[in-house]
Amino acid sequence: MDAAGAWQVRRVVLSVLFLLVVALPLYPELYGLDEVTPFTQLVAFRPQALVLVLLVGMGMLFRWNWRIAAVLTILLAVTGGALTAPRYLSDPEPPPPGTRELTIMVANVLGGGADAGEVAKIIRLRQPDLVSLPEAQADVRQEIESHLQGLHYRGYTQQANSAVESATSVLVSDSLGEVEFRSETLDPSRVSAQQPGTTDTAQTTTQFGHVIVTGGSLGNLRLIAYHGYPPLPSEVTTWKQDLQVVKRWCAAGQPTIVAGDFNATIDHADFRSALRADCKSVAPSAGAGLQGTWPADRPALFRTQIDHVLVTDGITPGNFKTYEIEGSDHRAAVASVAVPRSE
Repeated sequence: MDAAGAWQVRRVVLSVLFLLVVALPLYPELYGLDEVTPFTQLVAFRPQALVLVLLVGMGMLFRWNWRIAAVLTILLAVTGGALTAPRYLSDPEPPPPGTRELTIMVANVLGGGADAGEVAKIIRLRQPDLVSLPEAQADVRQEIESHLQGLHYRGYTQQANSAVESATSVLVSDSLGEVEFRSETLDPSRVSAQQPGTTDTAQTTTQFGHVIVTGGSLGNLRLIAYHGYPPLPSEVTTWKQDLQVVKRWCAAGQPTIVAGDFNATIDHADFRSALRADCKSVAPSAGAGLQGTWPADRPALFRTQIDHVLVTDGITPGNFKTYEIEGSDHRAAVASVAVPRSE
């Protein structure tokens, strides 16, 4: 092989190696590194990273020696974009005959930092059947309720431990009837608490509190307000354990809606594994999968979607929209779903 041929082979090899390096933070699951910091955190912003990689690849085209690497990089970005596009291009499904529509709202109130009046304003506007309030202790929930005079909601709070962020509250419209509230706790003697307006404090099967709403006119359907543990660099295992609980809820075979701050995106392999074929997130199904909910103080382009409404098979996803909440680092999310009337 002459010198020119050897150089061409070297260019191809170096270009492929460059592609593998670029692909690592984009698709760490292909390398078995998706649960390793910093890849767990970086992959939450995969759509934005794909745009950046595309721009880098296009810029590389101007350098003749880099053109093979440029083409490979552009192909990687375009392929990733094609896989991401359905989250934006999907259309909401109309409610099938024989179903009833429920409206579900999620609002992480940042431990009480959010303006209770602003949260209540969204509730008045959309009149959701269920409001999931991650990081809302009982006093925060009650403050929101004080702004809802004339509307009829029943509230309950589950706090897993002394940490403010471990509290999850729920508001349920009286239109759902005499519902019951409970949580899965590590202490079997404290599994259930059914009185409206109360608070239970016990470590739940999730690191942060969750609330399971059943009964009333829900039939066999259950509504779950959830707050997942964040994938902190030193505590990715705890984050993964919380998603395993979601996976069990999805696979239980009971019609279920899970709404809350999951601290995970569709680009996390562990989140996709939790959903599998049993659950789907409403937003990507409705063409709103790129509507970021966190961090709320960044421009829309730099936010990611970690607040979700999940539904099991047989429940039809409808619309999904986000709203600003003053004082919170999350945007509120409101989704509509259609459930069979027998549920």
